[in-house]
Amino acid sequence: MDDREPNHQDHKLIPDATNELKGMAKQGMAHPSTKPVLTGAVVGAVAAGLLPVVTWPIGLVAGAGIMLYKRIRP
Repeated sequence: MDDREPNHQDHKLIPDATNELKGMAKQGMAHPSTKPVLTGAVVGAVAAGLLPVVTWPIGLVAGAGIMLYKRIRP
C-alpha cells in the first residue's frame, strides 16, 4: 500500500468550495467565479426546462454545481 499523497486534490473539495462561495458572496459580480457559475445555473435551468423528468430548480442547482466544480478543479 502506498502512503504517499494522492495525485488528485478531491480530498479538499468541500473546504475549497466553501472558500470559493464565501468569496463570491463577499465580492459579488467582481469575483471571477460569479459569472461562470451564474451562466451554468441558467444553462442548467433551461436544459431542465426542456426535459420532462427534471424540474428547473434541479437543473439550476446542477448547472451551478458543475460550473463551480470546474472553477475549483479545472
